[in-house]
Amino acid sequence: MAAALPAARTAPPPPATGAWREDHPAGRRRFADLGDLPLQLGGALPGVRLAYETWGVLDEDGSNAVLVEHALTGDAHVVGEAGPGHPTPGWWGDLVGPGRALDTDRWFVVAANVLGGCQGSTGPASRRPGSTAPWGSAFPRLTVGDQVAAEVRLADALGIERFAAVLGGSMGGMRSLEWAAAQPGRVGAALVLATCAASTADQIGAQSAQIAAVVADPGWHGGDYHDLPAGQGPHTGLGLARRLAHLTYRTAAELDARFGRLPQPGEDPLAPVAPGRFAVQSYLDHHAGKLVHRFDAGSYVTLTDALNTWDVGFRRGGTDAALAAVTTPLVVAAVDSDRLYPVADSERIAASPAAVGGLRLVTSTAGHDGFLVESAQIAPLVREVLDLGSR
Repeated sequence: MAAALPAARTAPPPPATGAWREDHPAGRRRFADLGDLPLQLGGALPGVRLAYETWGVLDEDGSNAVLVEHALTGDAHVVGEAGPGHPTPGWWGDLVGPGRALDTDRWFVVAANVLGGCQGSTGPASRRPGSTAPWGSAFPRLTVGDQVAAEVRLADALGIERFAAVLGGSMGGMRSLEWAAAQPGRVGAALVLATCAASTADQIGAQSAQIAAVVADPGWHGGDYHDLPAGQGPHTGLGLARRLAHLTYRTAAELDARFGRLPQPGEDPLAPVAPGRFAVQSYLDHHAGKLVHRFDAGSYVTLTDALNTWDVGFRRGGTDAALAAVTTPLVVAAVDSDRLYPVADSERIAASPAAVGGLRLVTSTAGHDGFLVESAQIAPLVREVLDLGSR
């Protein structure tokens, strides 16, 4: 009699939220409690906490501090291996570290998980002050300006009066530009990479579709799902949002060159019944699955909404007036194949008087994600902004 075959292994369901929780390992995180924060769109957020990481040693006069800003689904873990408390390795590891463009033997590097995020900073998955329940649906709307205001308080808590430079791409580039506009006396120079000065209708449309995908998921429960059992959160909606977003992060030419119309190995996308997937579908499924295990749907909605409302000209007389008033030296760069933040968006910023040397172009087939992967081209920009900021 033939031996019975072992039962097929199935992946465990994802947790209701991929957020870091207080019973998880802290890893390299440190925490700063920053009090109540007034919000630009009204009200205040009580008991704000930011999770952050640092590398290097702060000089006695504090002159060597640098702030690195992450993008939408990034976090404070800029450099380092994945491990307990850190679901992914550092996202700019080729640029930050001893002997690298941002040399941690010279610079004191700070990176914070953004306000509204889900890797230790106050966000929808955080416990609401005075309650045992997460914020969930009660979490207020935030702007990029609010996020920077929280980072200003973090700088105060760390004893940093002035950052030699603030560097960021994508949503991190928005915060870099906001720092330059809102805190000119506290920033030596800013790298504004692969971003815009104000979200366009095209960007708002694409991002609103992602929000709609999340909140339409029955597992959303109006935003109050965080304490549900594994497998019962808004994973389908968050995964769909990630698929939509990822198509804006890469380029049509790259996807066609990598995948074309190839089937996923072992699957038949043309089968008349229960068809399999094209390879590009499997690629998007992979990225969706990774995100639902490490991110929070409420944070995704909160941060994407902040992208939609972003305008450096908010309460500054409009976008062009705000750009004209910036005095902090700016190094402005775009990725030539970026279809999320096209080159024209960066050209608008580079036309401001504060921009040094005009627009720089990063050449890449990777589209918007070029700001993460084209380290050899970004390294000189990092060195330049550090040189400007230390003068």
